[in-house]
Order: sequence, then structure tokens, then C-alpha cells
Amino acid sequence: MHNLLRSKIIYLLAVILLPSVAFSQMGGDFELNLPDHDEKKFHFGINVGINRSHYHFSFNPRYISPLNDSISRVESINSTGINLAWLVNMRLGEHFDLRTFPLDLVFTEKAFEYRLAKPDPFQDEDSSTIKKIQGITLALPVQIKFSSDRIKNFKVYMMAGGKVEYDFAANAGKKNEKLIKLSKIDYGIEAGIGFHFYFDVFVLTPELKLGWGLKNVHVKDEAIKYSNIIDQVNSRTLTLSLTVE
Repeated sequence: MHNLLRSKIIYLLAVILLPSVAFSQMGGDFELNLPDHDEKKFHFGINVGINRSHYHFSFNPRYISPLNDSISRVESINSTGINLAWLVNMRLGEHFDLRTFPLDLVFTEKAFEYRLAKPDPFQDEDSSTIKKIQGITLALPVQIKFSSDRIKNFKVYMMAGGKVEYDFAANAGKKNEKLIKLSKIDYGIEAGIGFHFYFDVFVLTPELKLGWGLKNVHVKDEAIKYSNIIDQVNSRTLTLSLTVE
């Protein structure tokens, strides 16, 4: 699954980037688009993206204990979501920028799959149980961007930073939750690479970004067998986005 996703992303980036890169290297008559764009102290943009996300588990010793004769396997299923954000970029110097997304909404649907060795028919259990968790997250990232020199109407950059997230749909406070509870608040780090393409009236920026959640979002409940075998749950996200400035 990961190899297939990686291949699709590389192909999509190639389709977007190669024609523009080839054009930016052409000789002959050449017009520099938006020559003063990068000299502005602030500039703004609209960001739209797709993401693939899952959770990374750290298990409690009871998961591999001989006394655990119920749950044989737990997996996080990759899910696809969308991002909608508003970019604010502040120029720090010739090659450095500070940027944030003060309105960054992330819509996801994460899923857990449990395999039960001995399902209880009186509890309506099956050998395989999938728990889907809808996510509507408001994120606040702060990033440092390092850019290359501009090559005609093309520029490449790298970025890194941190973020705080609040998930409006998280189920930590639900008393009747029978599988697993997740915290509403998460924080982590992210890093990525992007490309600026300068057109007559706008700058188009495709970006590929990885996110690592640092907070344990698992709200452990010893009374729930699906929860007490897990110690930590950390989010992992891969995002491909386009920004128009």
C-alpha cells in the first residue's frame, strides 16, 4: 500500500513539475513573471491538499502475554482526507521565510482493525472488528522555509516546523465508547519540500510534507479490552498540496 501511494505521488509530481521545469530552462525570449513577488514582506495564499494518515502503536506487554487470548492483532488502516488552509508568509531574508496557516482545516477518517481470536457472540463480536473515527481538525502550524535562488520562473524550497491540532470529533469524552478513545489535542513536527512556479498573476506551489505526531493521543481505559493492550498512539501523515499565492 505504501509503495503504491509513493508511486502515485511521484507520478503526480512529475506530471505537474516536469513541463514547468522544462519551460523555465528554455532559452530565447524570456519574460520574468512577478519579479517583485519575493521582495514583499508579507504574502498570502489559498492551500488545498489531500492526505494519507494512520496511527503508530506502542503496545502494552499484556498484548503479547499468554494471558491475552482474545485480541490477536491490531492495525491502523491508512485513510485519505483533505486539507483546506489559508497561508500567511513573512519574509525574513533572501532565503528564509516564516509561515503559518492560521485557518487550517483537516478532514480525515482514521480506522483501527482488531482481529479477535475468540469473539464473544453474546457481545455481537466478529473475528474482525473495524473502528472508524471521523476527524475534523483545526491545526496551527508554524514553519521555517529555506528557499533556493530563483531560476527564471522556478524555485525550490524545504520547510520544517511544528504544529498544534485540535480535533473537534475526537471521542475522549464519550462514556459509551467500547473500542478506543483518542484525545482532542495533538502536537508534532513536520518537514517537506515544495516548488514555486511563477505565472503572470499568481504563484503555484505544489508541496509534499510528512507529519509526525509527538503526543500520545490514546486515552487509556483499563476496562476496555481494546484499549488496555495499547500504551501509546501517535499520528503519522503524508500530505500533497497545492497553494495559489
